[in-house]
Amino acid sequence: MSRAERPQAQSYKLVVVGGGGVGKSAITIQFIQSYFVTDYDPTIEDSYTKQCVIDDIPAKLDILDTAGQEEFSAMREQYMRSGEGFLLVFSVADHASFDELYKFHKQILRVKDRYEYPMLMVGNKADLEHQRVVSLEEAHALSRELKVPYIECSAKARMNVDQAFHELVRLVRRFQEAERIDMKPNPKGKKKKCVFL
Repeated sequence: MSRAERPQAQSYKLVVVGGGGVGKSAITIQFIQSYFVTDYDPTIEDSYTKQCVIDDIPAKLDILDTAGQEEFSAMREQYMRSGEGFLLVFSVADHASFDELYKFHKQILRVKDRYEYPMLMVGNKADLEHQRVVSLEEAHALSRELKVPYIECSAKARMNVDQAFHELVRLVRRFQEAERIDMKPNPKGKKKKCVFL
């Protein structure tokens, strides 16, 4: 197949959000460079690009790794506006970071003015089993409540890192496909849905 025949990779703007020190950069860098960062250096904002093939469809991922620190929260709305999919990251060894997910989830929906949006909840540091303070049951309960799928990963062990980003792209694709279907003109004979505002 020549270059011209190959399907053009669609771009996806993915944003990694979560509290400080949960491993957002570690997950992102592990995904992009297959390398585990050991030093904690608080991020202000880093962006990465990666070409990959997900379910036999080429994709270009534009990934924004964001600041977890509260002092950068003003920047948050800006990137939330442009993001098409969000990884909500917390550390299974830090309950406060888990509690913060509500805030991120709510803020994304408010900025997007939606009831739902492509997001994936990520419990990082799953390799620290002996330091775990957020149980799997608790994470699944929040996942059901927020209607956001959940995956556990470990940037250090490179466990489920690729899967987390790939699954988020699938969620974005399904969401965009559903949006396109909603936008299509109504063929004759099909009942229109009533929407009360």
